[in-house]
Amino acid sequence: MNAEQNKKVILTGDRPTGQLHLGHYVGSLANRVALQDEYNQFILLADIQALTDNYENPQKVRDNAYQVLLDYLAVGIDPHKSTIFLQSQIPQIAELTVLFMNLVTLSRLKRNPTVKAEMALRGFDESVPVGFLVYPVSQAADITIFKADLVPVGEDQAPMIEQTNELVRSFNRIYGPILKETTALIPKTGGRLIGTDGKAKMSKSLGNTIFLNESSDSLAKKVKGMYTDPTHLKVEDPGKIEGNTVFTYLDIFDPDTAEVTRLKEHYMRGGLGDSIVKKRLLDVLENFIAPIRTRRAELAQNMDYIENIAREGTLKARAVASQTMLEIRRGVKIDYFD
Repeated sequence: MNAEQNKKVILTGDRPTGQLHLGHYVGSLANRVALQDEYNQFILLADIQALTDNYENPQKVRDNAYQVLLDYLAVGIDPHKSTIFLQSQIPQIAELTVLFMNLVTLSRLKRNPTVKAEMALRGFDESVPVGFLVYPVSQAADITIFKADLVPVGEDQAPMIEQTNELVRSFNRIYGPILKETTALIPKTGGRLIGTDGKAKMSKSLGNTIFLNESSDSLAKKVKGMYTDPTHLKVEDPGKIEGNTVFTYLDIFDPDTAEVTRLKEHYMRGGLGDSIVKKRLLDVLENFIAPIRTRRAELAQNMDYIENIAREGTLKARAVASQTMLEIRRGVKIDYFD
């Protein structure tokens, strides 16, 4: 058994519906870079899942699959350490999804709080596409086809992991101990970055994002318009730190914690204007984003290389999924010609 086989397996990924932003970095990308040496990490470009609510615009999903892959590489995800693959090119996931659909009821899917929240966000009611409603089943297939030990998620995604393990237990009870339950890897702190407007999380649909390849000019405009303390009307007024988006970002991205502490104290006692702390944040974010932006632009000059990474990762993932599916077919007694 080689070193890679001894490592625990992580399954993670993103829906390729647009380029990634700082919220993705804080919520998952930084963690993936940190974990890729210790774990056997599979990262899926969830294009099939993206089509559940973008089915009328498949070119958008296709184009963004490679844009997201560029973001991965630009922030330091190493394709030699992490297996990056296209969900649509792993037919075993679809096959297992169909089998899982026999093991879950419609009422159980509707009770999933993550699904309910996502439906409300998109304005779905009884007109919800079936593919969207059952995407937790597909997600369970993503996880279990690779026998993932861990799935990094935020607290809001924990119900998806719970439902995955319900399906695994049902499957193993009926067909034998073939699949593995997984564990949600939930960050103890952080994990979610609020948007530039100070509301909810950073999200493309809310228009409150800072992208990983944000231009310098666009970044300056977005930082200038960031939410601070609405009661801090004059420079001499004492300001609030809690809920102040600029200080929230400084806490995360500014490596000089002592200077951030000094700025907070000054701001709270009065005499420090929003323009000063925003200028500090702009410099910090430009220093953070500039190398990512440059690396991404360099990589984008050779899209054949990017496509080859996706191809090689997908072939590797398909081999793993094929082995698991062979065990599943035997358990379900549909291995007629295997």
